[in-house]
Amino acid sequence: PIHALFETFSGFPTTGATILDDIDNVPEGILMWRSMTHWIGGMGIIVLAVAILPFLGIGGMQLFSAESPGPSTDKLHPRITETAKRLWVIYVALTGLETILLIIAGMHWFDAINHAMSTMSTGGFSTKSASVAHFENPWIHYIIITFMILAGMNFSMTYFALKGKLSKIYRNDEFKVYISVIAIVALVSTFIVFMQTDEPSLEKAFRESLFQVVAVITTTGFVTADFTAWVPFLTLVFFALMFLGGSAGSTSGGVKIVRHLIIHRNSINELKRLIHPNAVLPVKFNGKLVNQKTTYNVLEFFLIYLL
Repeated sequence: PIHALFETFSGFPTTGATILDDIDNVPEGILMWRSMTHWIGGMGIIVLAVAILPFLGIGGMQLFSAESPGPSTDKLHPRITETAKRLWVIYVALTGLETILLIIAGMHWFDAINHAMSTMSTGGFSTKSASVAHFENPWIHYIIITFMILAGMNFSMTYFALKGKLSKIYRNDEFKVYISVIAIVALVSTFIVFMQTDEPSLEKAFRESLFQVVAVITTTGFVTADFTAWVPFLTLVFFALMFLGGSAGSTSGGVKIVRHLIIHRNSINELKRLIHPNAVLPVKFNGKLVNQKTTYNVLEFFLIYLL
């Protein structure tokens, strides 16, 4: 019973820790249930409740805001129930698309469904003891990388992309930092792995580096290689990425990039005030002012997280 409780409590909040040491021989029903707990908890049970229970109209926005892991909540529709429904439609559609692509790439349908649910929820439960490293197909790795990146993005950005409003994505500060960090760290990691280890293939060094960077920053936890066996510098970098986290409004964990941005910009302003005590220096995000209450809430969250 304690093992069952552990797997369930690890599943719904998409923590991804497991006490199963021989996953390959675990019954398929249990493996499917583990992945489903991830998938349900990924987008959020409260968001699901608001989407399917319209009579929660009173307090629906408060529930939705409480579930959304960021300092602000993007409403895709004036009615919060419609926003919740659209988020779940995107979530289900991406899960289905990844499942189909993994099957086409050669993965068994059962493994494909489970890994798609674990990827989109950024949970990391796998049907194999070796995780994604069990599948030595590069196409499977690249497909999972792509959908981990999508899962670590704000789902509002995915919605705007589907609506053709690409300018909203280009102007989003968090998205630019998110993609830039992944690209820079992946390239640095590729160079170090290729030069400092026995990896003879540049493509494989890049693929494994990119996979681990995305898996760590989104807190998915899938592995294709043991990055702790690489140089100690990269171990420290990956630890920092895990702490950084993905975007607000995504299924990823961590502090979230938007909070780091607000803290950084507020800190810069405080340093400027030492030189210009009377200056009015507001914190801005995506070109808009961030009110002082939100800034304080972010700082409080950060301190509690550290404690």
